[in-house]
Amino acid sequence: MGVGRGAVAALDPGFWRGKRVLLTGHTGFKGSWAAIWLREFGAEVTGLALAPDQSPSLFELAGVESLTQSLIVDLRDPGAVEAALAGRDLDLVLHMAAQQIVRTAIADPVATFASNVMGTVHLLQALRAQRDLKAVLAITSDKVYANAETGRAFAEGDALGGKDPYSASKAASEIAVQSFAKSYFDPAGVPLATARGGNVIGGGDFSPDRIVADIVRAARAQRPVVLRHPEATRPWQHVLDCVAGYLVYLQALASDPTTPRAMNFGPKPGGRAVSVGELASLGVEALGAQPWRHEPDPVSLEARSLAIDASLARRALGFESRHDAPEAVALTMDWYRRNADGGDALALCRTQIADYEGRA
Repeated sequence: MGVGRGAVAALDPGFWRGKRVLLTGHTGFKGSWAAIWLREFGAEVTGLALAPDQSPSLFELAGVESLTQSLIVDLRDPGAVEAALAGRDLDLVLHMAAQQIVRTAIADPVATFASNVMGTVHLLQALRAQRDLKAVLAITSDKVYANAETGRAFAEGDALGGKDPYSASKAASEIAVQSFAKSYFDPAGVPLATARGGNVIGGGDFSPDRIVADIVRAARAQRPVVLRHPEATRPWQHVLDCVAGYLVYLQALASDPTTPRAMNFGPKPGGRAVSVGELASLGVEALGAQPWRHEPDPVSLEARSLAIDASLARRALGFESRHDAPEAVALTMDWYRRNADGGDALALCRTQIADYEGRA
């Protein structure tokens, strides 16, 4: 990429203009932000996903369907995936579709493995027929690592694992992607990589069982939000930092064959770990909501401590997040406040994207 030591990699609108991009998961929270940003760059976006599973959803509020060629397809159905991509010529693929709620995975592990592992396999198998692909990036999770809860930040070379079905499904997806890369995509000269993002927050997330969405729902209902593990720490990352990292990574994969094929993306370096309780307190204060309440879940399998080392992204891409956890929370809650006051969801996203680009 030609990024010098210590430089900050920038998103290149010229790179994306006119690119034919397949974006799976475009109906979700992160996927909607990615679709909006790619369209701002002039990319031709084909979205492939299930219909939104919550209401309201950013996909509907921001009219993302009108920004993409939106295909409602179940990745668990290989015939449907193959039919959806038949006759489409693609340059780049950003695979974000997944079942991503930990407690949903515990309640329905079979469907979670079917979505996160076999859904990825079905997509990669269908992509083998593409002749113009430049690069494919599959998004997994910071939870793919075997976590002994020592507090140490995980690096890309650490062992994969997972003691709950969500984590295990994402680790298994990593192995599936590696096998397809070595067997099919590398011989075809198409970089296929994985990105492991932190816990992402941002405006427009209304997913069930997600901390920010729970805070917003509680504030609007004038009731306290309930926390299961307020002491747990997570690598909180704003959605703009996360999506920017993914797009910069795809640019590099398409431009430089020596780019590493697995990479962590996490919060702004140097920031301290922020607990679930601290994040909830910041959100409650920003929205003027009632104080949160603790209701322990003694049988929970969720990790108490999780941190990732994103230094490889700095070394290989020159990329690092711009927001620490308090800044990410402030930006997130500002989006919800403005939206509750009548602000248009798409305009709010576009404004925050433009402000983010202006900080480059």
